[in-house]
Amino acid sequence: MLDLEFAELSHPGLKRGHNEDFVGHVIPDSPAQVQSQGWLFALADGVGGQEKGEVASRRAIETVVAGFRKIPKGIMHVSLLPKLVQEANHVVFDEGNRIKGRLDPEYVDPGGAVIPGGAHMASTLVLCALRFDSAVVSHVGDSRCYLIRNGNLITLTHDHTMVDEQVRLGILTKAEAAVHAHRHLLTRSLGTEMFVAADTITVNIIPGDVLMLCSDGLHGYVPDATILRVVNLAENLQEAAALLIDAANAAGGHDNVSVQLVRVRSVERMGLYRGRPYRLL
Repeated sequence: MLDLEFAELSHPGLKRGHNEDFVGHVIPDSPAQVQSQGWLFALADGVGGQEKGEVASRRAIETVVAGFRKIPKGIMHVSLLPKLVQEANHVVFDEGNRIKGRLDPEYVDPGGAVIPGGAHMASTLVLCALRFDSAVVSHVGDSRCYLIRNGNLITLTHDHTMVDEQVRLGILTKAEAAVHAHRHLLTRSLGTEMFVAADTITVNIIPGDVLMLCSDGLHGYVPDATILRVVNLAENLQEAAALLIDAANAAGGHDNVSVQLVRVRSVERMGLYRGRPYRLL
């Protein structure tokens, strides 16, 4: 049976007086729920300044957590997570319109993130659901999910930013993108439009894997090599999460920083036949 351990931490950083990041999770209540529902981890980075970004990220996480708790038995995560992202998008979009409508032409929050289209508030969102021997990751924005396996750090998500698209097209190098003036310009986020498309992938997991969800307050300031070293050398996930927060603050603490670490202890190997899972011997 799938068995996990996890830790999560969120910190406002050293330069900002409030925290626009928000994290949440759903833990199965019983062995039966481990198989029928699985686990969910969710992280959001709100944009909008002052209380608005906090509202956006909190409402996004509350929506997906509540939605995951109500899922029918056995529903496939790969079809569920994009629906939860869209539900969260509707909530943030409506909330933003209720607060003040739309600003013109675009909004830059104190952390540097730019909301496209002039939305009054928005949020990134990254979700990771685990069941049996697979993890499904769905995301919008520049909050990331990584897989740490056999001493390697693998990025499972692509940032929805202008510079990341230019890197993929070969217009910019990664080094140029890291210092680009528009590196915080989001091309996709919750709350900017009535509908949003989430990128969703499925990866097989094995015992010993560590999945890490984080906001750009971590990956934007702490090198991958440092992240990998901290996770590999820490005595436990709680210590690793605390050390990663410390590393982000040591790099200047310019942004809110949040991290969720999930270690796979054991898995239940499964196959699919006509869309239904069955146990592999």
